[in-house]
Amino acid sequence: MTPAHFSFSTAFILGLMGLAFHRTHLLSALLCLEGMMLSLFIALSLWTLQMEMTSYSAAPMLLLAFSACEASAGLALLVATARTHGTDRLQSLNLLQC
Repeated sequence: MTPAHFSFSTAFILGLMGLAFHRTHLLSALLCLEGMMLSLFIALSLWTLQMEMTSYSAAPMLLLAFSACEASAGLALLVATARTHGTDRLQSLNLLQC
């Protein structure tokens, strides 16, 4: 495994661990998701450059577009949650009170 692959794999795993174990605020969960998507984008971009496949050159841009959509939906949920509950703490959210 090259150092570049190791660093992107480590960045993805750290983002996944942060998402799994540090779930106090919705903003921290969104930042962990964005870190994971960024590491996937860079890894996919380097993969298409290393393999010299022009047919897969649109895949990183498609991933980036989905990442932007995910970020905008997450920020909209963050604003809606902060307005209705007064905080972005995930412990204050209860699905049974809907």
